Amino acid sequence: MNIAVIGLSHKTAPVEVREKLSIPETEIQNPITQLCSGTYAQEVGILSTCNRLEIYVVTKEIQPGIMEVTQFLSDYSKVPLNQLRPHLFMLLHEDSIMHLMRVAAGLDSLVLGEGQILAQVKQTHKLGQKYKGIGRILNRLFKQAVTAGKRVRSETSIGTGAVSISSAAVELAQMKLEDLSNYRVAIVGAGKMSKLLVQHLLAKGANKISIINRSVGRAQDLANSFKDAYINVYSMSEMAQVIADSDLVFTSTGASEPILDKAKLEVILDPLTSLMLVDISVPRNIANDVSTLPNVTCFNVDDLKAVVAQNQESRRQMAIEAEILLEEEVEAFDVWWKSLETVPTINSLRQKIETIREQELEKALSRLGSEFAGKHQEVIEALTRGIVNKILHDPMVQLRGQQDIETRRHAMKTLQLLFNLEPEVSSGKVM
Repeated sequence: MNIAVIGLSHKTAPVEVREKLSIPETEIQNPITQLCSGTYAQEVGILSTCNRLEIYVVTKEIQPGIMEVTQFLSDYSKVPLNQLRPHLFMLLHEDSIMHLMRVAAGLDSLVLGEGQILAQVKQTHKLGQKYKGIGRILNRLFKQAVTAGKRVRSETSIGTGAVSISSAAVELAQMKLEDLSNYRVAIVGAGKMSKLLVQHLLAKGANKISIINRSVGRAQDLANSFKDAYINVYSMSEMAQVIADSDLVFTSTGASEPILDKAKLEVILDPLTSLMLVDISVPRNIANDVSTLPNVTCFNVDDLKAVVAQNQESRRQMAIEAEILLEEEVEAFDVWWKSLETVPTINSLRQKIETIREQELEKALSRLGSEFAGKHQEVIEALTRGIVNKILHDPMVQLRGQQDIETRRHAMKTLQLLFNLEPEVSSGKVM
């Protein structure tokens, strides 16, 4: 078995490509099922965020396995493979393991050390298990990655005061507009990113904030979480008027198509009034043609890179410390991975001893007579199982724990020879 990751991120693809490969959580089941029912992928985990889409697979045949995934990505995005391939990255085994560790730790994020990605890795693990994509190997890998992410955040200071996409968006607005207290601000959406937007806007002095959302109740809950601020709440049907009355608009919704375009805005905007739009959604909430409107400036997540760069340098030394911790977690996974080589031998040994136990127990019970056997069979059964488990315990622990490959393989061959074990036939998917 091999582990591979195929995908794209803010490092390899612009937002107009990433948005075509954004898979909403509500639609993740079909891609997992499709890839698992293909020819080569035994296990599949899909990590989809605003800055990346990564597909982790366990496969016996690495080259055709990768081709199967890349073809899926092309079909899903409707981007021809020759156009999509330059934006993709592919990592194998040790590199794919370290990559997931780095992602979970926030070291591969647009914002170095950001915390939201760890929760997204956990959710990927949960959904992969729910939809039968993640089996034994990826289960262990994602658990190890979550542990690595937690260690980096608790044992280094990389997450202390780490900027998020939302805070970088507010920083960008402040760089362009200076004093945010002079501007009327609207936020479209009421999710986690919007909550962070409000938090950072208030910290920067903004005091005229409106929230627009499909669910007014959810928007009101968000507004109520900032008890010392007065925040107006509106429904999506009122969006046009609120935007027309605003100077600065942030969009952060899960819409799969743009909710604002040139046609909608030119009807409501005063051509003499300036408007700044900051879209932190992927797929984007604001269409490209908006930028052609007079006195309208529009930014998206890729425009935040310059802002983020200013905040990165202070964390680079912390990232070096974090890499050392990740090496330990990769090594721990690798020890477990190599121990899987012993599973067929251990299973064969246990099966052979269990067969002997059952045969000898049956003989003994028949000699004892039906009355005695019926009365005491449970006790005798437990006794023989206990004896077998205790005899097998030490050989199994020693075999699994042996880190030297040659020593471990020699021990396996010795067991196979001594007990005349038949090699176990692999059943394909390891769950």
